[in-house]
Amino acid sequence: MNTHAHDTPAIVSRDAWRTARLALLAREKELTRLHDRIARERRALPWVRVDTPYAFDTPHGIRTLAELFDGRRQLMVQHFMFAPGWEQGCKSCSFMADHHAGAQLHLAQRDLTLLAVSRAPLADIEAFRQRMGWTFPWVSSHGTSFNHDFGVNFTREEMSRGAVEYNYTRQPFPHEEAPGISVFVRDEAGQVFHTYSRYGRGVEAMMHTYALLDLTPHGRNEDAEEYPMAWVRHHDRYDAAPVATAGACCSAKP
Repeated sequence: MNTHAHDTPAIVSRDAWRTARLALLAREKELTRLHDRIARERRALPWVRVDTPYAFDTPHGIRTLAELFDGRRQLMVQHFMFAPGWEQGCKSCSFMADHHAGAQLHLAQRDLTLLAVSRAPLADIEAFRQRMGWTFPWVSSHGTSFNHDFGVNFTREEMSRGAVEYNYTRQPFPHEEAPGISVFVRDEAGQVFHTYSRYGRGVEAMMHTYALLDLTPHGRNEDAEEYPMAWVRHHDRYDAAPVATAGACCSAKP
């Protein structure tokens, strides 16, 4: 990962620091309240009935979208960029998926199933899953229009026009696959409804690592990168983590 110098902020007394921290805390509370208001508005969005009979290939056989709920009322899908013919899944989508394991049990307690969907054949998905050591549900939409219908796959014809429909706007996009998150709900009769999708930077909701980095002095440290997330690797492809450099407290000579 590339690093670059950071300007050192002013060094102040504890009292002066507390004054600055309280001012920032007021802003943070504003953001929290805004976040809560938007969450309420999100829950109030209308629903769209899903009538297309999608069929997904899973380790347990072919399943419908309703069956992917695994008996729960809510389903969250990570649209994982892994197209037919690719050697491996997208490294940024893999970064997202690395955060699933600890959340699954807790999400299930709130009536929510979390899984990934990719266009790659199931055999390729399973081989990559084994390499990465993941256990979350991951199914194949190979041969269906599911990914295209939910805005994360683009045809060659669409891309040849120079812009595609992504994140609710027409824009250039460099790949046939794109990341996203979609949410569905199932009623008592088993009918499935689409309630929400988000794309682009919206997928950071699954990236707990970024939330932690945002709390630190150096933050995400991506300004010098070729593009955001350029530093991310598949978790089995990282070099050794950075260590303390000369002059740091743990390396200073007595």
